[in-house]
Amino acid sequence: MKKKENKIPNRFSDRIDAVVKSIGHVLMWANCIVIFLIILQVVLRYGFGHGLIILEELQWHFYAVAFMFGISYAVVTDSHVGMDLVYDRLPKKWQHRLNILGIIFLLLPFAGLLCYQSLEFVHESWRLNERSVAPQGLPWRWAIKSVITLSFAMVVAASVSKLIRTFSVLRR
Repeated sequence: MKKKENKIPNRFSDRIDAVVKSIGHVLMWANCIVIFLIILQVVLRYGFGHGLIILEELQWHFYAVAFMFGISYAVVTDSHVGMDLVYDRLPKKWQHRLNILGIIFLLLPFAGLLCYQSLEFVHESWRLNERSVAPQGLPWRWAIKSVITLSFAMVVAASVSKLIRTFSVLRR
């Protein structure tokens, strides 16, 4: 298990972290909603022989929201999967350097590219007022597609916050 070290205060990073954490704490309840929707759909389908398409779509919508925004929360709270086998054996100085290299060369380019590439995809969905292809499906498909851009923008912000904080720790 990773040892949490004291974070060096930084007003910019602290604000970003606070926003990401507060959004994460609100959206974590989407998981409870997903569980409720799954149970409801199972009862309706197997208990009464009639499931609802809208419940199926709501399940993956809420799951997508929780998962996508959860990525930035994991970056801020350092609760993501890491390279612990190698990482824990390195001196602290090299751990911070590895964090910086990972953020600069892997996380930021990946999140930034996904955020940028999703813009046209989301714009087109908004322009067409895209809806589910299922007759009884949800009417606002563009809303769930917007989560892609918003969540990866938050990942970029969380990554910049972590990068600034890691540079601060390394300078000390």
